[in-house]
Amino acid sequence: MGLAAAPASLARVRFAPSPTGFLHLGGLRTALYNYIFAKKHGGRFILRLEDTDQSRIVPGAADGIEDMLEWAGIPPDESPRRGGPAGPYQQSRRLNLYREAIERLLETGAAYRCFCTPQRLELLKKAALQNQETPRYDNRCRHLTAKQVSEKVSQGADSVVRFRLEEGSEPFRDLVFGWSRHKVASVEGDPVILKSDGFPTYHLANVVDDHRMGVSHVLRGAEWLASTSKHLLLYRAFGWDPPRFGHLPLLLNADGSKLSKRQGHVYVEHFTRDGYLPAALIDAITNCGSGFSENRMGRTLEELVAEFDVAKIEKHSALLDLGKLSEFNRIHLARQIGDERRRPDLVAEVQASVERVYGEQLADRGVLEKAYVEQVLLLRRGHISRLQDLVSPQYAFLWIRPTVPHEELRAISPEAEEIGRLVLELLDQPTATLTIEELNRDLRRLPERVQATQYSAMMKLLRMALSGQQQGPSVAEMMVSLGRGETQARIRRALRR
Repeated sequence: MGLAAAPASLARVRFAPSPTGFLHLGGLRTALYNYIFAKKHGGRFILRLEDTDQSRIVPGAADGIEDMLEWAGIPPDESPRRGGPAGPYQQSRRLNLYREAIERLLETGAAYRCFCTPQRLELLKKAALQNQETPRYDNRCRHLTAKQVSEKVSQGADSVVRFRLEEGSEPFRDLVFGWSRHKVASVEGDPVILKSDGFPTYHLANVVDDHRMGVSHVLRGAEWLASTSKHLLLYRAFGWDPPRFGHLPLLLNADGSKLSKRQGHVYVEHFTRDGYLPAALIDAITNCGSGFSENRMGRTLEELVAEFDVAKIEKHSALLDLGKLSEFNRIHLARQIGDERRRPDLVAEVQASVERVYGEQLADRGVLEKAYVEQVLLLRRGHISRLQDLVSPQYAFLWIRPTVPHEELRAISPEAEEIGRLVLELLDQPTATLTIEELNRDLRRLPERVQATQYSAMMKLLRMALSGQQQGPSVAEMMVSLGRGETQARIRRALRR
C-alpha cells in the first residue's frame, strides 16, 4: 500500500478534494494546473479523495468529481476508479497507515494524547475571544506523565492525539510565493492529528499520503500556505524528505469577490448542462490566470501543456469573467465544426436536439438528414456560441420547413411569383456571395424591378416563404443560415403551392 518514495526523475502530483460537494471552478483549476504540470514533466496525475470527515460526505460526490475531470479532458492516471500502485486512493480506506504513523509519533514523543473535553476547549475559546485574542489550545496535556496517560486510557477517557509543535520552523521556498516561513509554535496550539473517532485530520493524512504515494510536488490553493510550515515539521518528525510546494493564488469573480457556491454557476456540472465545451472552460480558466508564456483566447490543452512554466505563476489572484465564456466557446466550437473527425459527433448531437425540441412539429423530416445538418453547422460556424443555440426559437426556421399556401403569399403581394423569380435569379448568379451585407444590398435593389411591392412587403413575403413566420431574423440572415441550395428549394416549393 503506497510507493513510499518515487523515482527522483518522476513528477507525481495530486488533486485531493473532499467529496463533500460537487466539483467547482476553483477545484477544477487546481486539478488542471496539476494535470498540466504532470504532462509537462512526463509524470503522473493522481486523484485522491480526502474523505476522513465522514459527517460531511455527500452521496455521489466522489463519482461526480472523477466524472467531471474526465469530462474536462484531464483524467487522472491513478484514482479510486482507475486504481494504481499507490492505492487505495480514498483516505477512509487507509486508516491503518495513519494508525501506524500515529504510533510512531507517540513513541518518539512528537505527539501525545489529549484528554481535554469539548467543554474545556470551548471555555478556552470564549476566554480568548473576550480578551480579543486568537483562540488556541494551551497545550495542557503535553505535560501529562506516561503514568497519567495510562490511567486515563484505562479509565476509558475519550482522547485525541495532538502533534507537538516545536520552535525552529525552517523557511521553505514556495514555487509561487518564494521564501516563506510561519512560526506556528508561537501563534498556534498543538494541532489535533487524530480525532477521537479514529480518523486523522487533514494535517496528518495529507503528509502521510503524499509521502506514501511518492508525491514530488504539491500544487494546492494559497489558503494552505500558512499551514505548510506545520506540515514540514511533521515531515521532519517522521524523518521524511518533503515534496516541493507551490501555492496557487485564489480564483475570484471579475469584480474581485469570492466565488460562492451559492452562485450556482460555480459548479462544473452547470456548464456541462448548459452546453459549454470542456476546451472552452479550460481555456477561460487559464486565460484569466498566469503560468504561461502568453495569454490568448483559443488555446488547446496541448498548447497549454507546451506553454506552461510554473515559474510564471504570479502571486496575485486570478479574476474570472464568466461573461466572456460564450466567446471562448464560440471559438472552440468553430474549431470543432471545422474538424472532420469531430464533426460527425456534433451532427449527431444536433440531430438529437432537433428531435427532442421540434419532434412533433417536423412535418418534413428531411431536416434531420446528415448532409443538411452538416451544412447548417458549416454555415453557422463562428456565428453560434453553443450547439443548443441552433434549436432556439431564433433558428426554428432551420428545422421547420414551411408549408405556406400560395394564396397567402399572393395576399402579401400579387407579384409573389415575380419576386420569387428575381430572388432565384439573384442566387443563380455565379458571382453572388452569401454574406448578410451583400444580400442586404442586393435585396434592397429588388423593389426597383417590380411594379407595386414595397421593400417591407417584399421582406415579409420572403420571410413567410423561407420560414412560414411573420417575425424572426432578417431575410438576409435566414438565407445565409439556410445556404444557397436550401433557400432556392424553399422559394420554389412556396411558388408551386
